[in-house]
Amino acid sequence: MSLLRRLAVNTPRNVRVLSSSVPSPPSSSPRDELDLTFSSPKNAFKSKKTSELVRAYFVYQICSVNWIVEKNEMLMKTLRQVVGKRLFELIMKATFYGQFVAGESPEQIRSTVERLRSFGVKSILDYSVEEDLSHEEAEKREVSASISACGDKEEEGQLKQYHVEQKFADRRYKVHSARTFFYLNEAACEKNMEAFLRSIDAVANITKSTGLMGIKLTALGRPQLLLQLSEVIMRARNYMHEIGGGTGNVLAHHKTIEDFQRYFGDHGSKPEVQDFMKKITSDKKGIVHLFPWTNILDENMNLSDSFRVPDPKTGQMRRLISQISTKEEEMFRNMLRRLNHIIKIANDVDVRIMIDAEQTYFQPAISRICIEMMRRYNKDRTLVFNTYQTYLRNTYNELMTDLEQAQRQNFYWGAKFVRGAYLEQERARSTAMGYEDPTCPNYEATTASFHKCLHEVLTRVSSNKENLNVMVASHNEDTVRYTIQMMNELKIKPEDKIVCFGQLLGMCDHVTFPLGQSGYSAYKYVPYGPVVEVLPYLSRRANENRGFLSKIKKEKKLLLQEIVRRVLSGQMFHKPQGNYTPM
Repeated sequence: MSLLRRLAVNTPRNVRVLSSSVPSPPSSSPRDELDLTFSSPKNAFKSKKTSELVRAYFVYQICSVNWIVEKNEMLMKTLRQVVGKRLFELIMKATFYGQFVAGESPEQIRSTVERLRSFGVKSILDYSVEEDLSHEEAEKREVSASISACGDKEEEGQLKQYHVEQKFADRRYKVHSARTFFYLNEAACEKNMEAFLRSIDAVANITKSTGLMGIKLTALGRPQLLLQLSEVIMRARNYMHEIGGGTGNVLAHHKTIEDFQRYFGDHGSKPEVQDFMKKITSDKKGIVHLFPWTNILDENMNLSDSFRVPDPKTGQMRRLISQISTKEEEMFRNMLRRLNHIIKIANDVDVRIMIDAEQTYFQPAISRICIEMMRRYNKDRTLVFNTYQTYLRNTYNELMTDLEQAQRQNFYWGAKFVRGAYLEQERARSTAMGYEDPTCPNYEATTASFHKCLHEVLTRVSSNKENLNVMVASHNEDTVRYTIQMMNELKIKPEDKIVCFGQLLGMCDHVTFPLGQSGYSAYKYVPYGPVVEVLPYLSRRANENRGFLSKIKKEKKLLLQEIVRRVLSGQMFHKPQGNYTPM
């Protein structure tokens, strides 16, 4: 029976048997036995003071009241007006802020990060400040920043998915769990870059080179450029389908330069066609790229000139990118300069970078840029990680393409697997704009997609010893169990530094801490920033918790059990003291 099928029929009894088979990590520091039912309140919360347990229980209780969560943003703003800024901040630090945010500055979060580390858990730092824009202002900014100065007139071959739609211009629509940046100007993008650089400095100084940092590409440039580049990529795939048949995936075709010459026939002798042929990247297996993608990191690259292909019927060059102005060309180079500078600084101080996934209409461009950064920086280790949202139908195919490219071009590949943050928005947008729904039909299909992607990566690691690293960023216990089962079956040990796990600060402690304390590589996503400026983040956490009431129910039960245990055993004033060493 396959691993996928065995997981599907597991019962709690099966899980308890499994827990006894988890390999013991090296004994250089204390290690707990991992209970894969994740049902031990003592192991889950030994890193917490009793007052922190009471706070967590109180916050989860509030998150269970729908009308409070629905109005949470308004209620917080009203409370601030009534009690004043100082008292408001004290109330928030005693409740929501204290639960989900580590502190206001790198100096203030140091104690939290060090305590996490002492209990075997590492940190992913995120400066969670974001603008509190009205719906109208967000919509206005996005529409303005998504249309070229040359206009957005309909052209042959245009793909409507990669053009702004005013109804969905506020990208926070139906999104509760992802931070959103709205473009203002180039100066604001420079400020965002500086904020990321300060976070890198904090990671390097506080986490002792074990930390990670997340980056959103929409913070660093104009969204129009990501839309246009994404459309180029998808139109290029359609072009490959016209030329060579199949799926539209260049790597899947295994076509050669000679094949292309035959396709173009007499047109192949035209100078512009020959010049196009010279720029195609190929290896012994065939064509890798139609365009010289490495050039997108070149300061002198010109988008309008780069993305042109020969018409197979006429031999004339046709443009795949919609019109773009000279100033916008410069903006694109600035966006990549900012990202490249961030990664270069991170490389210098040994901090790894995870480039976050975003909406599907941005994602082809984000993934393409991420892969090029991997090719540049992941030569000897995994410095740059891409993010794959497994609620998308095409994620497995995208994963296979990227894995093959990493293997053929010999660079380290790293990924964070998440279920995804934009499900409702993607479904609503595709229906309204009339393109195919890109999402999986239900939660079970998303889980199957997640597990299929994991299975592919871990099987490759086991059989080919490829240079692959993956973070399982999930609050789903079954997915964590599935990963550990696979690691056991494929003899992948925690100390091999191939697989790590990640959850949000203030959530899912009953999974994160047992993993870290038993020797697995476990991370907490650690937000920080001034109280008032992280209110949008706190609002999302409240909404996200409401969306996972069944999971909160278990964590609330464990919290209450541990509070009662400490009261009855005289440990109300428990002082957390860990001496675990993170993997």
